[in-house]
Amino acid sequence: MDTLVAALYIIAFSLFIYGLMGLTGPKTAVRGNLIAAVGMTIAVVATLLRVQHNWVLIIVGLVVGAALGIPAARQVKMTAMPQMVALFNGVGGGAVALIAWSEFRTSDGFAAEPLYVIVASLLAAIIGSVSFWGSLIAFGKLQELVPGRPIGLGRGQQLVNLLLLAGAIVCAVIAGLGGASQWWVIAVLLLAAALGVMVVLPIGGADMPVVISLLNALTGLSAAAAGLALGNTAMIVAGMIVGASGSILTNLMAKAMNRSIPAIVAGGFGGGGALPGGGDGVERTARATSAADAAIQMAYAAQVVVVPGYGMAVAQAQHAVRDMAKLLEAKGVEVKYAIHPVAGRMPGHMNVLLAEADVPYEQLKEMDEINDEFSRTDVTLVIGANDVTNPAARNDPSSPIHGMPILNVDESRSVIVLKRSMNSGFAGIDNPLFYAERTSMLFGDAKKSVVEVTEELKAL
Repeated sequence: MDTLVAALYIIAFSLFIYGLMGLTGPKTAVRGNLIAAVGMTIAVVATLLRVQHNWVLIIVGLVVGAALGIPAARQVKMTAMPQMVALFNGVGGGAVALIAWSEFRTSDGFAAEPLYVIVASLLAAIIGSVSFWGSLIAFGKLQELVPGRPIGLGRGQQLVNLLLLAGAIVCAVIAGLGGASQWWVIAVLLLAAALGVMVVLPIGGADMPVVISLLNALTGLSAAAAGLALGNTAMIVAGMIVGASGSILTNLMAKAMNRSIPAIVAGGFGGGGALPGGGDGVERTARATSAADAAIQMAYAAQVVVVPGYGMAVAQAQHAVRDMAKLLEAKGVEVKYAIHPVAGRMPGHMNVLLAEADVPYEQLKEMDEINDEFSRTDVTLVIGANDVTNPAARNDPSSPIHGMPILNVDESRSVIVLKRSMNSGFAGIDNPLFYAERTSMLFGDAKKSVVEVTEELKAL
């Protein structure tokens, strides 16, 4: 039986890796997900064969999890996908933390366990609890249940965080050295929970994509630690895959914002508040345009670049944008999509939305690839992308986002920005692009505005 279980685990994590390879492109992503799901099914079957008791409880857990997870995943709107990713990721960390507590309770306070099991279990408890509660706060910020602005203790924030971490480690050491009372492990979980909350609360909304990626990596590492404690090969490999890929993605996204991961964890950037014209006391005037004028500009352009942002996600305008692009292409206009690494509220948010609308993958251009083309672009259509198009990041040393790589849309011959109002983006800072000479604003719901432009294009 042990040989069979080991063989099934090898098959399972091989499918995990093969499925992950499929996620490198939209054409193979669905197949990759299905392959990984088959691998997870095999891992569950292998675990049932290995355990050989408490099957009823395990099956009940599987049924309850499926009953909660499947409807939630099927019914979630694309605009709420970042929240769901944060929540589901947090549940994984919480499960690992509970596993560590259970391991303590069922092994006589670690009295008979080897050192590596003790260390791995307590590490899983700390990281899993931080990930769970941190993910809940991230979910709350994205769902606007918690204010998106940084909420912290000012200069004392980092000291409090260090004290919580030190307290969790001290309690873990006491539990590992033979503190038989389960209250030591409970103290570890509670202190780590407080640490997770206190780390994420001061982080502003603009950093949420990086935070989600970082918490995802932490959940993977906690799962790997729990797998080491339980001797479960599939958990170790799956956890390390998630931890490694999440860490790489977090680093790439931090670089895309010109921010270090420690600076992001320290918090304080992004709040979602609106600032008046320029934020410097100088009144500026934005020039409004109409759907008819926008349609005329794009119909006679050689190249149009669409810059999608969270505004497109909120309005669910991706299908309308694709319909508009088809009309432009029929008129001989070349249409491309400029994707900033941190546009939206989670990694790859815009890619997912546009893939859902069947936008050809080759039309999606990453920031480094598209930036040189803006100077020869006739019209750039910005749909709710505020912070990633803000020229203050390039021109204003006093700006909080100075140095952050942006899409150079201000170099286009004409820029049309679709927004509901003049409110600032999720970073809480105003965008000088809106007041630029070559920029015009098309106010209103993004989907409705795009549909109106499409109708005007049909009439030309």
